[in-house]
Amino acid sequence: MQIITVASFKGGTAKTSVSLNLGAVLAKIHKKKVLLIDFDAQSNLTTGLGFDPDAYDSMAPVLQGAKQLDEVILETETKNLHLVPADTWLERIEVTEQLAQDRYSHERLKGILGKADYDFVIIDTPPSLCWLTESAMIASNKCLICATPEFYSVKGLYRLGIFINQISKRHPVEVLGVLLSFWNERGKSNQAFLNVIEETFPQKILKTKIRRDKVVADASIRGKPIVEISRTSRALDDFKKLAREVLRGCKTDLHLKEIEEEKELVRKVYNGLWNELPPSLSSELKEIAHNNNTGEIIKVFMITASGSEGINLRNTR
Repeated sequence: MQIITVASFKGGTAKTSVSLNLGAVLAKIHKKKVLLIDFDAQSNLTTGLGFDPDAYDSMAPVLQGAKQLDEVILETETKNLHLVPADTWLERIEVTEQLAQDRYSHERLKGILGKADYDFVIIDTPPSLCWLTESAMIASNKCLICATPEFYSVKGLYRLGIFINQISKRHPVEVLGVLLSFWNERGKSNQAFLNVIEETFPQKILKTKIRRDKVVADASIRGKPIVEISRTSRALDDFKKLAREVLRGCKTDLHLKEIEEEKELVRKVYNGLWNELPPSLSSELKEIAHNNNTGEIIKVFMITASGSEGINLRNTR
């Protein structure tokens, strides 16, 4: 099970949108069993999935020992995607009697999630270095950092880096990568921001960038993930790429199985074994592959459930 904390030291970095839509793509397209945990008292992840934060219990009573995890999990409209909602009580949870008297209270979430049965658990944390964020980091084996190409966002990464390093001395957590949102490919200061991030998190900037797209706001208003309201959009393309990059970064057994299945599919295309191909493979793709007689390195884009971005044929022969 991969437990990923999505973190940022500053608000406005699309942290919640990333948590929601990454989880939805993993669940709907990659068929992973995903649990989203709204660990931010603002409850934006909860409302973003169409739930009223005042109508449900959050992780708070679970942390206090009053309820079990499965008692606060909600099913969403997206198959395989579940949610633990948030409420305003989370903001004060660390000063309640049960937790205030426990010097190891920030390790409770780790014990709770250790019993969960999911492929991925994604925790949306507050935009601050508080008890909730520390608890999430300790419970996780991966951390996805969200930032924007802006001065204050990038500046906050340094303090977040120190925070993660301090936690990692006691509870190892790997930085999965730094994800940039609201990305403008023509931004004049892009390289300057990338250079600063590289100094703090060397070789951790993700290839995927989340571009601006009004469909993100439309999805939030409707209380649904983008993958449920849009078949083609820049944002959906970006989140599909992000999911693929996260799967590669996690190196899960499930992802390795997907890779082998995709390689086998391309091998059949390359060798003209059309009768063995699934119906999801388009006739246009068959024609493209059939006309490739040069043996050169090409990329075949497949319409498959796993959403492959392309595989080098020379490496699959």
